[in-house]
Amino acid sequence: MKIIVAIAFILILGSLASAFLFLMRDKGKSNRTVYALTLRVGFSVLLFILLLVAYKFGLIQPTGLR
Repeated sequence: MKIIVAIAFILILGSLASAFLFLMRDKGKSNRTVYALTLRVGFSVLLFILLLVAYKFGLIQPTGLR
């Protein structure tokens, strides 16, 4: 489960970096920035749903504050 979450974070950060790159290169003349940010939001929502499902099936446990 830790590997899946780490991969999801890498995908989210990669999409954010590509959106920044497209923003700097295109200077607002194409929709590539919007598409990259849409992917980032999609990956974030997918990660959130994955964490909820993993908790529901007992794959992860809350540890609380120590």
